[in-house]
Amino acid sequence: MTDLSIGALLYEGKAKRVYATDRSDVVAVEYKDDATAFNALKKAQLAGKGALNCRISALLFEQLEARGVPTHYLGVRDSLWMLVRPVRVIPLEVVVRNTAAGSLCKQMPIEPGTPLTPPLLDFYYKDDAFGDPLLSEARLERLALVTPAQLEQIRDLALRINDELRRLLAQVGLELVDFKVELGFSDDGELLLADEISPDTCRLWDRAVSDSRARILDKDRFRQDLGGVVEAYGEVLKRVQGVCPEPRLYR
Repeated sequence: MTDLSIGALLYEGKAKRVYATDRSDVVAVEYKDDATAFNALKKAQLAGKGALNCRISALLFEQLEARGVPTHYLGVRDSLWMLVRPVRVIPLEVVVRNTAAGSLCKQMPIEPGTPLTPPLLDFYYKDDAFGDPLLSEARLERLALVTPAQLEQIRDLALRINDELRRLLAQVGLELVDFKVELGFSDDGELLLADEISPDTCRLWDRAVSDSRARILDKDRFRQDLGGVVEAYGEVLKRVQGVCPEPRLYR
C-alpha cells in the first residue's frame, strides 16, 4: 500500500472519477458502480461493477505493458482505485471492430456476426454535446486534433492493441468483437493507452456459446436489458485471472 494522498477532483465521467495526488506525476482514478448507455439516457447503479472493471483493466493493462504496449497505468491502490500517469487525452474515441455488431449493423448493410478482415478502425469525436459523431477523414483533418503523423501513430497503436488483446482473450475462450480506447500524450510526448479496458469498453462473447444473447459478457447485457451484468463481468474477471497474476499495488 502507498501513503500517496488523494487531492482535488479533476474530472468526473460516466464510470470514473479522476483526482490529483500529492505527486505531480501521478493521478488517481476511482471506478464507480454507475452503468450508463445511449449517451447516459439509460442509467443504473450496479453494485460491484466498479471493482470488477478496475481489476479487469489493471490485469489487461499489465499484460499489454508486458507485450510492449505503452500505457498510463502504474498500479492499483485497492479494489476501486487505480494510479496512472497524467496524460493529455486526445478527444477521440478510437474503435476497432473485428466482428460486425451494434451500431455498425444499423449504419451499414452488414449482418451481425460478420467477420471483418482486416479489422475496421473508426474514429468518433469525443463530445457528448454533439453525440460523439463518427468522423470522416476530411472532418478529422478539419478538426486538427492531431497531426497526420500522430494520426498514423494512433492507427498503428490501436491495431497493435487489438492484435495483443485478441490473442490474450482467445486463450480464455473470449472473442473480442470490438472495443473502444482513449489515447493520450504524456508530458514527454509519448502516445499512451489511457482510460480503461473492460466489459464497459469491449464487446466480449463466450466462444463456447452459440446463442446470440447468452454469449454476451459485456455492457450489451445492460443495453439490451438481458440482466446478469455484474455476473457477466465477474465471469470475464475469473477468466482473465486464469492467465494473469494479481495486479500490482502502486508503491
